[in-house]
Amino acid sequence: MFAKLARTGLLIAAIGVAGCNDSSMKDFAPQANKPLPDKILAGMKAKGMTRTSPVMARIFKEEGKLEIWKAKTNGRYDLVASYDICKWSGKLGPKFTEGDRQAPEGFYTVRPAQMNPRSSYHLAFNIGYPNAYDRANGRTGSHLMVHGACSSSGCYSMTDAQIEQIYAFGRDAFQGGQTEFQIQAFPFRMTAANMARYRKDPNYEFWKMLKVGYDNFEITKVPPKVDVCEKRYVFNQVAADGTTFDPAGACPTTTQPDSLKSAFNAYQSTYEAAFNGAVKASVPAPKPTIAGIKEASVVSEWSKKRARGERVPIEPPSFNADGSVTETARMGRIDSPAGRKMAALDAEKAAKQKAEEQRLAAIEAAKAEKEAAKAQALVETEAAKINSLAEEGDAIAAAEAPVATATIASPQAAAPAETQAANADQSRVTKLKNKLLGMFGG
Repeated sequence: MFAKLARTGLLIAAIGVAGCNDSSMKDFAPQANKPLPDKILAGMKAKGMTRTSPVMARIFKEEGKLEIWKAKTNGRYDLVASYDICKWSGKLGPKFTEGDRQAPEGFYTVRPAQMNPRSSYHLAFNIGYPNAYDRANGRTGSHLMVHGACSSSGCYSMTDAQIEQIYAFGRDAFQGGQTEFQIQAFPFRMTAANMARYRKDPNYEFWKMLKVGYDNFEITKVPPKVDVCEKRYVFNQVAADGTTFDPAGACPTTTQPDSLKSAFNAYQSTYEAAFNGAVKASVPAPKPTIAGIKEASVVSEWSKKRARGERVPIEPPSFNADGSVTETARMGRIDSPAGRKMAALDAEKAAKQKAEEQRLAAIEAAKAEKEAAKAQALVETEAAKINSLAEEGDAIAAAEAPVATATIASPQAAAPAETQAANADQSRVTKLKNKLLGMFGG
């Protein structure tokens, strides 16, 4: 027994000394230490990359893609893997405020401390929102991740198998000495055709700014140097000696290599020609986008109510092109004291409304029945009057009829005349009766 306790004590001590080193990580988070598949490693080797060479990621919302790029021996990056994003929340457009459920767009940095091997979403890493640009523009939010579990409320969510590989790319690069890697998050591939599609969108100016960084990478195949001044991104700019970039302040005097300027201008010339042609072309309709801070604030308020357990529509509100707000009628089922209280109030309100509708319907039915009875009584009264007049007319006609004599006409000759007179009277009575009945709904 003593020997067993001693061995246990030594094991606990060893773990305590080791802390979060490689062996303890394998013990507590084995999913964070799975090696990349041999097929991917072979492809990297064929492109002149090592397992631990630097890495970079690009995200495209509309296309639903997350790309992994790695540095080759010449320093340029090449694509090594592309994954279908399982879920991302919100619409095209940046994140504005805490709770707006928007997945961020922009240029972000991931450092080793942002990697989470024991995430409740299998594996995760924080993308670094808000960055200097977001803070300078008053944008808020926290804990924005790329993670597994295929569930998102502002993050980029992958399947567990995908996040194991994506996590491994970052882990291996950090082991190779890379101190941070860049994530570029875009609304869509920033081609001339796509920019033309969204040229009238309220987020277009923001996207044009991101496109400068996108273009710099397309030209150089090296992650751009990213700074912020005057509350906007600037790329591959070198500040003059003794000056720095102030995110909210004026931009310093900067320089840029002539070769990069020349390449960028040539790239832009080709792009502008393609853009002008795309404006005239028939293209797919744009996807829904966030209508700025106003919509973000409305969604954020919905999120706060939902977090408090209040019963809210199952989907967040959405702005329409005319500025109106659409809310779904279907309510969510939140099991909390506040949610249950709201559900009870909603049920009571619905019951009262239904009872009131039934009461009004009964009143209308009784009123209609009363009017119908009144109309029927009037018809019957008028019909009785008509019959009485008809009988009186028959009596008068009979009293005034001439006495038939042999000298005037024979009974056989008089009969047709009397019949015709009677028929004429009856016809007049019938017409009058029908007219009155029609007037009173008979």
